[in-house]
Amino acid sequence: MRGAAMSLTAAERGFVVFLLSVSVVQSQYDWGVTYTSTEICAFKGSTVYIYCTIKYPSTINYRYITAGETFWFKGDDTVDLKTKSEYSGRVEYNCDMIYCTLRITDLRESDSAEYKFSFITNQPGGTYTGSPGVTLSVTDLQVQVSRLQIYESSNWAELKCHSSCLPPGHHYYVWYKNGQNIWGQTSYSYSAYFDPADSFSCAVGGYEKSRSPSVCEFTSSLPLT
Repeated sequence: MRGAAMSLTAAERGFVVFLLSVSVVQSQYDWGVTYTSTEICAFKGSTVYIYCTIKYPSTINYRYITAGETFWFKGDDTVDLKTKSEYSGRVEYNCDMIYCTLRITDLRESDSAEYKFSFITNQPGGTYTGSPGVTLSVTDLQVQVSRLQIYESSNWAELKCHSSCLPPGHHYYVWYKNGQNIWGQTSYSYSAYFDPADSFSCAVGGYEKSRSPSVCEFTSSLPLT
């Protein structure tokens, strides 16, 4: 097996892994791949970890079975991710006996896909792929203007920090005005008076590196939601 087991701590920043369900891939004759989750949502620019365990018979026809090469691939393209130019320097595999991990850094929207794990043994034809795999959705945050009022001396707006998917459970938000943190604002929505030159952005607490683009133009022609 390639690589060594990687120790992860809750203090690691810049990544997000959202576990939505558990999948066990059934197989005959003690062959199989178990993925920790079937669906993962991660922020654009962050790092994601995909986990699995493998199993295979210890012997076949009195011959001891050992697992050698292991790799991950995307969709139906069974090419090792490490050999693809768009993943150069962004993927890392770590395997220890039956536990294997795929890490993808600097996530892009084009990384959204189904990922599968495959391992090759010393048994003739002894290649096994865990299918179905894990569906990764890469999303980003956007500041939406839900309400806007234009006055002669100042403007007022209600903003919302929106994403197509978020981690389950309780979470909080971080708001920025002109690049500076707005202390005490932890809701997904934020309303305030502002000057025409002001800009606003947001992030999910714990993932500040995946901050939304700034909204810096407020006009009455903006679509209201």
